[in-house]
Parts: sequence; C-alpha cells; structure tokens
Amino acid sequence: MFSVPWYIFLLQFAAGLFLGNGVPHFVQGMSGNAFPTPFASPPGVGDSSPVVNVVWGFLNLALGFALLFNFAPKGADVVLEWLFVGLGALVIGLFCAHHFGQVRSRRR
Repeated sequence: MFSVPWYIFLLQFAAGLFLGNGVPHFVQGMSGNAFPTPFASPPGVGDSSPVVNVVWGFLNLALGFALLFNFAPKGADVVLEWLFVGLGALVIGLFCAHHFGQVRSRRR
C-alpha cells in the first residue's frame, strides 16, 4: 500500500515532536525567560534558567533536524510523510499548550 516502511512514518512523527518541542524552549531561553524543562524541580513544572532552555531547545531542534536529514520525506508518499512530521509538531504543541496552561494557572 505505501512505498515506505511503517517505521519511517514513526521517525518522521518523532522529528515533528522534537522540532515542535525545541521551538518554545529555544525562544523562551533566547528571550531571557525562565521556562519549565525536564531538569527543573519538579520536572516539567518548575522553571529552568534561560541558558538551560536554550541548550534544551537546541538539542531538541538538532535531534529533530537530524531525523529529518536521515528520513526526509521523499518519493511517492511525500505528502503523507510531511503530514506525519506536521502531526508530530501538532501533537507536542497541543500537549504543551495544555500542560503549561495548567502549570501557569496554578501559579496565579
């Protein structure tokens, strides 16, 4: 049915997850803002320094781009493959919006 193995779609989805997660951390860090990371206390709730966020965001972006470099959408299923990349970014975006919305509403 598809011309690429199923695991390529999974890796492209993961690339979207990493790229989508890297953006807010990198931007918040570059803006000088503290923002939650897995390294904060408690993890994912407490704030990490801007420097930690820049590094964490950069590592996520680098991993996402590395996955795309090695498993870039190409061939007959290119549209479907890019949809998986976009779906990964959308899923992490919705998760982060929900999670950080709850975290910030508890701080008020």
